[in-house]
Amino acid sequence: MSRPSLLARLARACEARAQDSLLRRIRTVSDVDAAHTVIDGRRLLNFASNDYLGLARHPALVEALNRGAARWGVGASAAHLLGGHREEHALLEAELAAWTGRESALLFSTGYMANLGAMQALLDPRDVCIQDKLNHACLIDGARLAGARMKRYRHADVEGARRQLVADPSAAALLATDGVFSMDGDVAPLLELSALCREQQASFMVDDAHGFGVLGASGAGSLEEAGLDQDSAPVLMATLGKALGVAGAFVAGSTDLITGLVQFARTQVYTTAMPPALAAATRVGIRLAREESWRRERLQSHVRQFREGAAARGIALAASRTPIQPVLIGHSDDALRAANRLEAAGFFVPSIRPPTVPLHAARLRVTLSAAHEEAQIESLLDALATCALAKE
Repeated sequence: MSRPSLLARLARACEARAQDSLLRRIRTVSDVDAAHTVIDGRRLLNFASNDYLGLARHPALVEALNRGAARWGVGASAAHLLGGHREEHALLEAELAAWTGRESALLFSTGYMANLGAMQALLDPRDVCIQDKLNHACLIDGARLAGARMKRYRHADVEGARRQLVADPSAAALLATDGVFSMDGDVAPLLELSALCREQQASFMVDDAHGFGVLGASGAGSLEEAGLDQDSAPVLMATLGKALGVAGAFVAGSTDLITGLVQFARTQVYTTAMPPALAAATRVGIRLAREESWRRERLQSHVRQFREGAAARGIALAASRTPIQPVLIGHSDDALRAANRLEAAGFFVPSIRPPTVPLHAARLRVTLSAAHEEAQIESLLDALATCALAKE
C-alpha cells in the first residue's frame, strides 16, 4: 500500500490556486514613513494599513515602548497565570474596561486567539452558534473548535438570524457578529441583533476589531455608537493592532465572564503574555485616541472625500461609512491586474480574492487613515479611474 503524501497534496492545492489567480504571497516591507511603505525598493502610498488613527509610529507610543522595555525587558517570559501578568497588563485591562463601559477586561495576544478562547470557553457541543455569513474567519473557527452546532444567516439579515434561533429553541445559544465587517466595511445591525438576543434569551458577542477606536463619541467602538451597554452586548472582543496601532486584543464584559475566561479560555491560559512594554505603549495609544478626537473627525472627512470622489469618477464602491472602502471588481484575475497597475503607479492597494471574499466578489480593499493627506486620496482616486479599472 502506498500512503498519500500530505506535502504533495498541499503543493497540488497551491498549484490549483495559482491557476485561478488566487495564490497568496507575502510582501516584505523594508521601511515605513507616515502614509508610505517601501516594498521591493519602491516607495508606495500605502492604502492597505489598518492604522486608522495614524498612531503606529506616534513618538509618544515609541517612547512608551522604549521606556517600558527599559523597565520590564522585551518579553513577559511567562503566561499570565505563571507570573507573566505585570502591572502594565493590569492597568491596561482596567483602562480598556473603563473605556468600553464594561466591568472587566482580559488581554489576549491576538484577536484570533481572543475569539477562539472566548468561544471555546462559552460553547460546547450541546449549544448552537448563530453567525453572519460574512463574519471573520476566527469567529467561524471558534465555533467549530468548540464543537457547537453552527448556523449562519445571510449577511446583516436579522430575520434570518431570528429563523435560526427559533428553529432550535431549547439549546443554549450564542449569536456572534463582526461589528464592522473587515472586507465590506459596513456596520452590523447591532441594535436589532441585540434586541433579538434578548427576546430569544441568547447571548450576544461582537467582534469590534475594526470599529474600536474609530466609531462612537469617545472612540469606544460600534457598541458605543449603537448605545449598547454590557447587558445588551455581554461579550465584546476588540483588537489593539488596528486603530491603536500596537498589537494584541482583549475581551471585555462582566466580572463573571472574565473570571470564566481565566479558567477556561485555553488561548489565554496557555500562552505567554504580551510584552509589558507593549501594554505600556497601548495605554498611551488609548489616551491619544480618547483625547484627540480630531483624528476620528479627520478620518471621517477622508471617508466622505473618497466616496464622493469615487462617485464623481464612476468607481463602484461597497456601501461603507467606515475607513474600509472596497472597490468592487468581480473576477480575481481582474482584481490582481488592477492591484498591479496601481502598484506600478505608486500605490499599495492589494487585491482581495476568494476564499477571503465570496466567489466573483474580488475587490481592492482601500483603507483610509488619519495619516493620509487629502491630496494623496485625490491621487489614488485619479489612479483608480485612469489605470486600475481600465480594460485590456
